[in-house]
Amino acid sequence: MMVSVLIAPDKFKGSLSADDVALALERGLLEGAPHARVHRLAPADGGEGSVAAACAGRFRPETVTVTGPTGLPLTARVAVDARTRTAVVEAAAVCGLGVLPYGRTAPLTATSRGLGQAVRHALASGADTVVLALGGVATTDGGAGLLQSLGAVLAREDGTPIEPGGRELAGLRTADLAEARSALAGVDLVLATDVDNPLLGPAGAAAVYGPQKGATASDVRELDDSLGAFVRGLEAAGVPDAARLARTPGAGAAGGLGFAGMLLGGRVRSGADYFLTLLGADELLAGSDLVITGEGSLDEQSLAGKLPVALARRARRQGVPVHAVAGRCTLPADRTAAHFRSVQALADLTDEDCASDSALSARLLARCGRTLADRWIG
Repeated sequence: MMVSVLIAPDKFKGSLSADDVALALERGLLEGAPHARVHRLAPADGGEGSVAAACAGRFRPETVTVTGPTGLPLTARVAVDARTRTAVVEAAAVCGLGVLPYGRTAPLTATSRGLGQAVRHALASGADTVVLALGGVATTDGGAGLLQSLGAVLAREDGTPIEPGGRELAGLRTADLAEARSALAGVDLVLATDVDNPLLGPAGAAAVYGPQKGATASDVRELDDSLGAFVRGLEAAGVPDAARLARTPGAGAAGGLGFAGMLLGGRVRSGADYFLTLLGADELLAGSDLVITGEGSLDEQSLAGKLPVALARRARRQGVPVHAVAGRCTLPADRTAAHFRSVQALADLTDEDCASDSALSARLLARCGRTLADRWIG
C-alpha cells in the first residue's frame, strides 16, 4: 500500500533552511521506504524565511530598496499575491540580525525604519492585507523607525525627530501618529509572531531578546528604561492606549515592532498557524498517513505554539500521527508525547556541534529519516 508522508519542518536556525531540512529527511526516508509518496512543505512561523515560505505558494517576490538596521541601503524582498491583494513583509529581511553589515550588532542604535518603507512598497503594489512577519530582528526601538517611515511625528523637545535606535526613545516629547494610521486606513494589518512577550519588564523585549542582539546587562536596562519612557511619552502626547497596548501579549515581539503594529491597528496572529493556513497545510494533512516536522530546538517555547506543535495540533484533529526531529530536545518524554509519536534529536547522535555544521546536520537528518522509515513505515 502506498504510504503518504508530509514533511513540514521549521528551519534549523544557523544551520539549515526549512527546505534543506525537509530535503534531507526525505532523502533518508526514501532510502528505507522507496514506495512512500512524499509531500514537502517549508512553512514559517513569522521569522526568517517567511517571504520564501509565501513564495513557495502562490505569492511572487518583489524587490525593494530600504534603509537597513544601521542606516545603510539594503535590498530586500516582499511577497505579493495580486489575487488576494495580500503582501508579506519580513522584518528579518529588512532589519534582521542576518542583514547587519559584517554581522556587527548595534543593540542601542539599530532601527526598524526600513520596515515602513517595505510596507509602503506593499501598499503601492495594491495590497489591502499586509502581513508583518515579526522575528529575527536586530532592533529594540519599539517600532519607532517603522512609525516614522510611515509618517508618524516622533520629536524631541526642540521639535527635531528622535534619532534612530532604542537609546533615543527616552527623548520623545511630541508624538502624532495620524499620518501613519492614515497610510494604513482600510488595510488589514496582520502581526505574525510566535512570541507573547509584553513590551516592558523582565519578560519584555529588551530583557528577553536584547542579549541575542548584542545587548549587555547595562544595555538591557537602558533599553527597557527607554521603552518605558517611550510609552509614557506617547501617552503624554495624546496616545491614550499606549500603556494598555504595551502590556498586551505580543507587544514585545521583534524589539517592540508588535507594539508599533498594535498602535497602527494591527492584530496579532500566531505566525505558525497563519503560514500553515496560507500554504494549505490542512489539505495536505487530509491526504497524509504520517507527518514529520521539527525545528532546531524543541523546548518550552515550542509548546507555546511554535510551528511543530501548531502542525501537530492540526494533524491530531485529522487523526494523523506526527513524528518530530530536532537539533536538540530539552523536553522530557511526557511533555512531548501529547504532540509527537516519536522524537529524535541530532545532538543525541553525535558529540560534534551539528548546529554550526550544516553538512553534518543534513547527514544526521537523513539518518533520522531512514530510522522513521524503518520503524514506522516498513
